[in-house]
Amino acid sequence: MQSHFREPMLLRKIIIKCFVSLAAIVSPHSTSNAASFQAAPSSWEAKGRETGLPVPRFVSLKANRARMRVGPAFEYAVKWIYQAPGLPLEITEEYGNWRQVRDCDGISGWMHRSLLSNRRTAIVGPWLKDMAALREQARAGSTVEVKLEPRVRVRVLSCSLSWCDVSVDKDQISGFIEKSSLWGVYPKEDLL
Repeated sequence: MQSHFREPMLLRKIIIKCFVSLAAIVSPHSTSNAASFQAAPSSWEAKGRETGLPVPRFVSLKANRARMRVGPAFEYAVKWIYQAPGLPLEITEEYGNWRQVRDCDGISGWMHRSLLSNRRTAIVGPWLKDMAALREQARAGSTVEVKLEPRVRVRVLSCSLSWCDVSVDKDQISGFIEKSSLWGVYPKEDLL
């Protein structure tokens, strides 16, 4: 009887370790896991079954009011209502006219494609403990124009390997910010 008891206990320990590992991977609030939400696109990445575009990929919210649903149809329940045009979202799956999206907090659900825009935006990393410097030029020693708090939304104009040229639309402020301080662009992604 003891051997039958050990196997379920061992299985239970393995399952618990898997859940703990999975929680560590998907936690958007952990500094060490910030990069896990920005997995770099690669040559082997999947293509969307509807558009043929890379999946995952970043887009932004186009609508003033958008419903995130639990499934890919209007018949599914509303999970969240977003009222933040320009909010960056990551498309993780496509199904007909529906896109499975994830926000910077790791919340995912389905939105109709008409609610989304290809306009690139990003937010200053929610995982940052301090403000991020918006610099005059794309180098560390450059003059700091302003400091941006975590979760400030920016429009992405272009990105190189380490820096992004961004603007804060409301205040007509623009400059360069380190790519690692943003959620909404992949680490190895170049945007021109």
